[in-house]
Amino acid sequence: MKLLLINATPLLAANPFVERFKEGGPVAMTLILICLILSLFFIVKGFLNSGNEVKVKKMIALTTDASLLGLVLGFFASIIGLITAFDSLEAIDGMANSGMFAGGLKVSLLTTVFGSLVFIIGRIGIFILRWRLKS
Repeated sequence: MKLLLINATPLLAANPFVERFKEGGPVAMTLILICLILSLFFIVKGFLNSGNEVKVKKMIALTTDASLLGLVLGFFASIIGLITAFDSLEAIDGMANSGMFAGGLKVSLLTTVFGSLVFIIGRIGIFILRWRLKS
């Protein structure tokens, strides 16, 4: 019996989403990813418990909290990123080129985009759960 091992490193290295994840900062992006996973877990659990109205409402509340936390973490990390970018500009006495400044802003906004995506996915799930609850 042979075991086939696939090396996933080249696949991950070529993935643009993985690169954006790394650029956004691994700590902040990981925390936002955890919020996304929790939101999806609570949405699925709400669908599985569709016969129990109390549990569905609890899952809706938990999804709301998890998705909102992802959004807030995204904005918080973005502000931290902007402060870091401005600190680096200040350290070199304003001799920065526009490419360096644009790169710092891009990195800062990646966490905001990811946090907003988590919030939107959570909101769509909440909308569907509430619609199923009423029908």
